[in-house]
Amino acid sequence: MSRLMAKTLREDPADAETLSHRLLVRAGYVRRSSAGVWTWLPLGKRVLDNVSRIVREEMDAIGAQEVLLPALLPKEPYEVSGRWSEYGDLLFRLKDRKGADYLLGPTHEEIFTLVVKDQCTSYKDLPVMLYQIQTKYRDEARPRSGVLRGREFQMKDSYSFDVSDEGLAESYRLHREAYVRIFERLGLDHRIVSAVSGAMGGSASEEFLAPAEAGEDTFVDCPSCAYAANTEAVTFALAPVSGEHPALEEVDTPDTPTIETLAAHLGVPASATLKNLLVKVDGEIVAVGVPGDREVDLGKLGEHLAPAVVELVTAEDFEGRPDLVRGYVGPQGLEKVRYLADPRVAPGTSWVTGANRADTHARNVVCGRDFEVDRYVDVVVVEPGDPCPSCGAGLRLDRAIEIGHIFQLGRKYADAFGLDVLGREGKPVRVTMGSYGIGVSRAVAALAEQTADERGLCWPAAVAPADVHVVAAGKAVPLALAEEAATALAASGLRVLLDDRPGLSPGVKLTDAELIGVPWILVAGRRSADGVVELQHRATGTREELPVSEALARLT
Repeated sequence: MSRLMAKTLREDPADAETLSHRLLVRAGYVRRSSAGVWTWLPLGKRVLDNVSRIVREEMDAIGAQEVLLPALLPKEPYEVSGRWSEYGDLLFRLKDRKGADYLLGPTHEEIFTLVVKDQCTSYKDLPVMLYQIQTKYRDEARPRSGVLRGREFQMKDSYSFDVSDEGLAESYRLHREAYVRIFERLGLDHRIVSAVSGAMGGSASEEFLAPAEAGEDTFVDCPSCAYAANTEAVTFALAPVSGEHPALEEVDTPDTPTIETLAAHLGVPASATLKNLLVKVDGEIVAVGVPGDREVDLGKLGEHLAPAVVELVTAEDFEGRPDLVRGYVGPQGLEKVRYLADPRVAPGTSWVTGANRADTHARNVVCGRDFEVDRYVDVVVVEPGDPCPSCGAGLRLDRAIEIGHIFQLGRKYADAFGLDVLGREGKPVRVTMGSYGIGVSRAVAALAEQTADERGLCWPAAVAPADVHVVAAGKAVPLALAEEAATALAASGLRVLLDDRPGLSPGVKLTDAELIGVPWILVAGRRSADGVVELQHRATGTREELPVSEALARLT
């Protein structure tokens, strides 16, 4: 450590928001280069490489082949797929000296498709699975939480190519099982949850989430069955309601532009009212109806309508639209406006809602009688206790970090690029694809979040930057014994970090050892003259004084 580029810090960085951000900086693993861009110092690079090694071993084990594609990519393939515009501001766009358009790759479906189109011509060439571990770029508007949400990050992305849907299902299964092994080997507590495909397209989609307070994803799980899903993928069953209802009636409701004021004025619960949110979908005004006691999850709505861009309406959007009265919009009689609704607004349900006139609402407004729903989308913010779509029990909510995502893409990109191979019958067959990602740098932060304690980082052995941290807690004899022990441990094949820094107190060195988080700490200190050392297990905090020979035997 006297030669190691890893300066530890006593204080948390001022901009640190999460545990992993604070500790990775303080322990000398990473340093901020610019907003959302990080330098990996030697200790951090070791952990990053260990995560990559485990990922590679499990990908190779299922027959995937590693390649390396460029990060600087031409515009044209992304125009063909539509993602040049779909990605919006997240895409880093740039021009070369000749004025040609390029981008920094956020993900590589298009380029992998072109590689396979160039290399594979017959069904005999398939199935094939290709992967890479590479730097990706996304222009996050608010990069934060250290390496958890950066503009530049390490990612493993792999892609499968098959001639049949059955083949795709098998490639998906292989990846899913490989991911389970990867995260188990890394020591990550994880959940597999249903997800939506969004702009990626395709059918089946699952996320691998690491539960953590710092997580930006919210997921639900059921205490009574195996159901688990990202909140954006939770669905609520459409439940038609039968029975007679009174005729629609309009009532004066002055100064009641909100659900709360309306419910109070009429003496009805908020759940009996119908909230109608106006949004713009690729510039078109669309109304979204949900029960008045629920909120619209705009992220969920955006995922369901992807790749369309969803925005809230502004005051200017009401100009020239007398049919849209702010605060008093109702689905009955709406013209030139598509009406989307949450499944809770089922046929036969009756509501109090806007009458499309100022200071006026309507009651006994019945879905299917007084208005029709153009499309049902489950868009409410999920709340604890909502019924499980599988068994009906109350759902639980928790926070998590997304560490992996797998998709059955189908033929979206194969159709875009005309990816065909000659089939068994001698006719062209359209290839079907899968896409599978793991956040390699994210996994490092997720591990830090899950395993750290009040003293510092606490790495699982598989990813730690060293197996043993040997501390010379003193001069002369302690230093000589520490060096002798480190040499013996290294000779046995263990990775050793030796704290031989001069001029530091034993307390500072031991504090740094706990902060750095190597699984075992061997201290040569006050009893070094007797050949006795202290052996600490970082995760459990157990300490034991042993003859150095016994300590070495135990470690090796």
